[in-house]
Amino acid sequence: MDIYVGNLAWTVDSDALRGAFEQHGEVASARVIIDKFTGKSKGFGFVEMPNDEEGNAAIEKLNGYELSGRPLRVNRSEPKPRESRGGGGRSYDRR
Repeated sequence: MDIYVGNLAWTVDSDALRGAFEQHGEVASARVIIDKFTGKSKGFGFVEMPNDEEGNAAIEKLNGYELSGRPLRVNRSEPKPRESRGGGGRSYDRR
């Protein structure tokens, strides 16, 4: 199960994120998203838990849980919608 974790304090790193979730089950991966230009956290991350039951329990327990002074926003991660990039150019009437 892929889990989205938002409202992370800037001081939370991937290890701290993993630690919070490991209390509720096995964690396959945990990563805080880092801005490639500044090298700082973007304030959100993703956790992958192989067991759906444990993942659901972690979501229930950690949503609203305060980590490093901020309440976490935790929910099941949804796939990113694909953007339509059809051909570009201006649309105009050819009369």
